[in-house]
Amino acid sequence: MDVMPLLLLVAGSAAVAGAARRTPVPAPLLLVAAGLAVSYVPGVPDYALDPEVVLPLLLPPLLYTSAIDSSYLDLRAQVRPVALLSVGYVLFATFVVGWAAYLIVPDLPLTAALVLGAVVAPPDAVAATAVARRVGLPSRITTILQGESLLNDATAITAYKVALAAAVGEGATWAGGAEEFLVAAVGGVGVGLVLMAPLHWLRTRLKEALLQNSLSLLIPFVAYGVAEQVHASGVLAVVTVALYLGHRAWEVDFATRLQEEAVWKMVAFVLESAVFALIGLQLPVVVRGLDTYSGADAVLYAVILFLVVVAARFVWVYPATFLPRLLSRRVREREENPTWRGAMVTGWAGMRGVVSLAIAFSIPVTVHGGGPFPQRNLLLFLTFTTVIGTLVVQGLTLPPLIRLLKFPGRDARAATLAEANAQAQASLAAEQRLEELLADERNTLPPPLAERLRAVLERRRNAVWERLGQTNPVTGESVDDTYRRLSRDMIGAEREVFVRLRDGRYIDDEMLRTLLRRLDLEEAAVYRETA
Repeated sequence: MDVMPLLLLVAGSAAVAGAARRTPVPAPLLLVAAGLAVSYVPGVPDYALDPEVVLPLLLPPLLYTSAIDSSYLDLRAQVRPVALLSVGYVLFATFVVGWAAYLIVPDLPLTAALVLGAVVAPPDAVAATAVARRVGLPSRITTILQGESLLNDATAITAYKVALAAAVGEGATWAGGAEEFLVAAVGGVGVGLVLMAPLHWLRTRLKEALLQNSLSLLIPFVAYGVAEQVHASGVLAVVTVALYLGHRAWEVDFATRLQEEAVWKMVAFVLESAVFALIGLQLPVVVRGLDTYSGADAVLYAVILFLVVVAARFVWVYPATFLPRLLSRRVREREENPTWRGAMVTGWAGMRGVVSLAIAFSIPVTVHGGGPFPQRNLLLFLTFTTVIGTLVVQGLTLPPLIRLLKFPGRDARAATLAEANAQAQASLAAEQRLEELLADERNTLPPPLAERLRAVLERRRNAVWERLGQTNPVTGESVDDTYRRLSRDMIGAEREVFVRLRDGRYIDDEMLRTLLRRLDLEEAAVYRETA
């Protein structure tokens, strides 16, 4: 196996994603553009997407990282709009886009057109949330978009399987399709519910952070694999497990949480970067199969389909946003009043991604009986152009649209006050517990150490309030900035001494690593206190 193409993909996509942080262009868009540009450079390897790799190996960790960082409580509060988008909209888009393709593409059977509709139906998890977080959308809209993108792949994959069965001649029926959908959904959630408690129990019982993080890396693949083995939805199994583990993460050892956060940030960065670069790199593979079609006709089909995809989302989003409030008093009483601006952003945030391409590449070459799958190459091309069109057009215009709509900004002062009050209550409880412990003769400490524990509590309690104070008139720094800088300089001085002692052979390298790790943890604690 030649590993050089894989290394070039990972290294190149990481470099582009890193460069994107210095530009106003979201990283996913820059990565897609880079992939498109590089795809025709002489000597670049052929990076044809393999659905046997993308779906079981890339999709589970991407879903897991997104779900474990989500709020179970927030998603539960928005379960109705999330369900309407992740299930209702995906099925609606499958039929609307499929019917449009059936009408505009000559000789395309309706069953094959519905396959295309299911392929392009689900918006992408990574693209939508990346843009939403970067431009600072209100938390409710971000939660709805994130929840939709976590669950819609399950709906789309199931709809694709049903449509594909009809297209290849397996005699699928509407009743059979509905049954398969219910089995996949209920089974996926069921597998997640069965696995989540034992996995969490194991995470809390393992005492070594290294073993705990090894388990963490395996969890999404275990959940996905077990669910798929019983013909359930692996997507829903992964999301169910991740939401539970994220909600109970506070019960895991602190060293595991710190290490796990760093590990998954790295994994997510590498995978997301590679995935968007792969989208752009598919251009030669897709165009190569269009020899039998007129270029003008193929482009015309692509433009019409893109417009249908964009319009269909608005046709669904606005009624789904406002009609339930008009029809149900319970909805009006329990849910926040939506705005037309929120519906506008939700409608426009419909970027498609690598899952659509991976599903498209899994369309078989032949149907039952040995005949070719109807216009498979054109379906691949239309999927590719829809993905690229939504990423570029909607991805580039979504940030200025959000700024134009002038959403109310986050009240930073109110958030800081809430944090300070929470910290004050926690510090009071910790102080009372400390005095109880010190009153026990088994916990006797020298007075300086006992005072140090009290000082740590006092510092933690005051740190948040100090953020509300004025900045230093000389340096322009906040109190936190100054505290962080002084702490860093003090720790840096200690670090230099340790290195000098190692170089002079007063201590060995093993002791140096121990001392440096202690300083690293202390510096990390300072940054977390003042973050």
